[in-house]
Amino acid sequence: MRDWLDSYSHDHQHPINRLLHWLCVPLIVWSVLALLWTIPVPESLLRPGACAVFAIVLAFTWYWKHSHRLGAALLIALAVLALICFQLFDTLGPVRMRWLGAGVFVVAWIGQFIGHVFEGKRPSFFTDLAYLLIGPAWLMDKFLDRIGVKDRP
Repeated sequence: MRDWLDSYSHDHQHPINRLLHWLCVPLIVWSVLALLWTIPVPESLLRPGACAVFAIVLAFTWYWKHSHRLGAALLIALAVLALICFQLFDTLGPVRMRWLGAGVFVVAWIGQFIGHVFEGKRPSFFTDLAYLLIGPAWLMDKFLDRIGVKDRP
């Protein structure tokens, strides 16, 4: 994980790119969860949001395998985003939430690409799709460092 985070940091040095990532990465993660939340499931078996919860479990498993510190912290963050989806789904319904999620997804990705114009480098996921999962981990790693939650040796 540390190698991925260091490589990601290397590709994200420009202050505007970093700022845009702090804004856009959480929005992208939320929008993906929101879109997954709106996938219809058989009500006799599952509840709305089941696909999003399944994705959270998969993501958590991957993060936990590579870093318990980041896995635990990202599980909390993903749970908060899931609670937001839960509330918005009840308020907006599936169609409006789907449109909101799609709109946020597109705008946030435009923000990411604008950041990379300032950076002068292509997004990391063009070289390895795993970097789509590293972006949130990179932000969480920075956040945990700032609040003093360090990796154990």
